[in-house]
Amino acid sequence: MAETLKWVNTVIQADVVPKRSSTDFQLPDNLKELVFMAKLFEEAERYDEMVLCMRKVVKLNNELDTDERNLLSVAFKNVISPRRNAWRVITTIESRESAKESSENLPLITNLRKEFEAEMSGVCDELISLLDTYLIPAVQSGEPKVFYLKLKGDYHRYQAEIVPGEGHKQAALDAYQKATDVANSSLAPTHPIRLGLALNFSVFYYEIMKEHEKGFQLARQAYDEAVTELESLDDEAYKESNVIVRLLRDNLSLWTEEQP
Repeated sequence: MAETLKWVNTVIQADVVPKRSSTDFQLPDNLKELVFMAKLFEEAERYDEMVLCMRKVVKLNNELDTDERNLLSVAFKNVISPRRNAWRVITTIESRESAKESSENLPLITNLRKEFEAEMSGVCDELISLLDTYLIPAVQSGEPKVFYLKLKGDYHRYQAEIVPGEGHKQAALDAYQKATDVANSSLAPTHPIRLGLALNFSVFYYEIMKEHEKGFQLARQAYDEAVTELESLDDEAYKESNVIVRLLRDNLSLWTEEQP
């Protein structure tokens, strides 16, 4: 019991999942200044405020350039990632406590896990709303379309990890499939966004849908198509794409070991 309480207190005291509150910072109305401020918040690792900046950017201008799209992705990723990590920790503790014959700490742990899930859902809902309302309707095809649909699939996937039922699973599947259709017709097999999409889509099939063979084959196809063309890229493009190719390879190796 003492060990469990120590773990719970560590999660709480470390402020792994701070409550998102209104900021005292005055956000400018000028797009250029907003983007600059978002970059400052990134440097300072103030990601909640970075999200506020990028949310206002999206509402003022729904046709983001590459730099702005990346800022949006980085802001939300750094807000959701520690919350997902905290949820995994508390879920593990809850499972361990549930296996005991009796645990006076289980209600506390369960309530904390539910709070973490509510925070995660709020972050995911916010980005999905921005994508559906402003960003996806503003693009027709190509790299931005794939980028946004992949993001939508990712954040529905995060929701599917914590929300029972098929709703978020189906929404993630639809977004990933639409993104794949656009990517296959408009982006090269070595394009980092297409590779990142294949990586995340394969993880979705393998871990969320539990369709291991589909996930494996999707990752294998993306890896095989890209690896033969990597050498033709310039140094910068090679480095960016090769990072994701290696992640695909690592997953393929891991999944091969897991299968009977």
